[in-house]
Amino acid sequence: MTRSSTVLNRPFTKSRLLAKRRLLARVNRKHQTSPVQWRRATSIFSYWTEGQFIVENYRTKNVLSANPVTARVLHLFSDWRSLDEVCRELPEYNSRSIRRSVIQLARNGLLLPKDSSQDKEDQQFLESWSSWTPHAAILHFGTKNMPYTTSDQETTKRLQSYLEQSAQPDSSKSLSRKINSQTTPLPALTSTNSDFFSVLLRRRTHREFSSTPLDLERLSAMLHYTWGVTGFINNWLLGPLPLKTSPSAGARHPCEVYVVSLRVSGLPRGLYHYAADRHILERISTEISREKASEYCAGQAWVEGAAALFLTTAVFPRSMWKYRFSRAYRTVVADAAHLCQTFCLVATHLGLAPFCTMALKETVIERDLGIDGITESILYVAGVGLPAQQPST
Repeated sequence: MTRSSTVLNRPFTKSRLLAKRRLLARVNRKHQTSPVQWRRATSIFSYWTEGQFIVENYRTKNVLSANPVTARVLHLFSDWRSLDEVCRELPEYNSRSIRRSVIQLARNGLLLPKDSSQDKEDQQFLESWSSWTPHAAILHFGTKNMPYTTSDQETTKRLQSYLEQSAQPDSSKSLSRKINSQTTPLPALTSTNSDFFSVLLRRRTHREFSSTPLDLERLSAMLHYTWGVTGFINNWLLGPLPLKTSPSAGARHPCEVYVVSLRVSGLPRGLYHYAADRHILERISTEISREKASEYCAGQAWVEGAAALFLTTAVFPRSMWKYRFSRAYRTVVADAAHLCQTFCLVATHLGLAPFCTMALKETVIERDLGIDGITESILYVAGVGLPAQQPST
């Protein structure tokens, strides 16, 4: 995320001012018969930090340090307006200064030219997310494509600095240690020698894997028992709704999964979509490598050793159609978490070594999947391999 300043806040050198005038002249000549019109981007919010007024397009990550007057300028562009129309609305300001500010706002994705690709993408966002803006939209788009570090040295240094600032929070909460509360001893646990409890206790996150390929049979089982449709329930109003092994708010099941096959017997290396209702894989691309898998996971090198990745996305309209309020975004995130835990337990039961990560390069993944990142977006990545010789901790 980069931050620039509007022209209202910084002085112009003579050369920069001449360059701006030349740009404005070209714009005016180009649009003499039909002046260009702009509209404010839908995904804008503003705030103060460190004494500065900030205007941000949270969907595109454009950030400007601005003069509060900028908010008035943006307000005037709530609908399609030309430069001349806005200048007439602000007679107390120099028209050249307003024009410079408009050009700056447009360059930084806060004002969108009519019929441009940015305008069409913004309109798609508005149509898709209107019932979940601004709160859920700011959280989802504002936290995409964040920077990550894969350096153990940097991570250790950062954690050491945190420890110097303050102690870690307690890992559990106990009322009886702080107040005089009554406690009730619980019965001793009976034998846990059942398959289910054994799987729960064996589940661990793995970072090392054997070079042995994953067999297609176990890949099939993981897909079916995690993301597959296991049946239907008939709703008197909505008709048949799918059932899966994990819960989903309102039986909307917004999540889809895509498989990155790196080392799977009987399945060529590539990128596939899992059709949950038919239990089949649909090939998207064969342009997949171990380096690409690592890139998907923000450069974590150990991911290259996995046999397969499972990219969980959310098709937001499935949930948005029924739940037309921002809080419902939480249900989508919870759905993805339910699926990932089910995946880890199924993989453990099958004798495999699972992992999950939310360190992602969202735009890279969404581009390769061919999804727009607006109506469907990546949320979570899980992966699996055969266990390494040395057990993970």
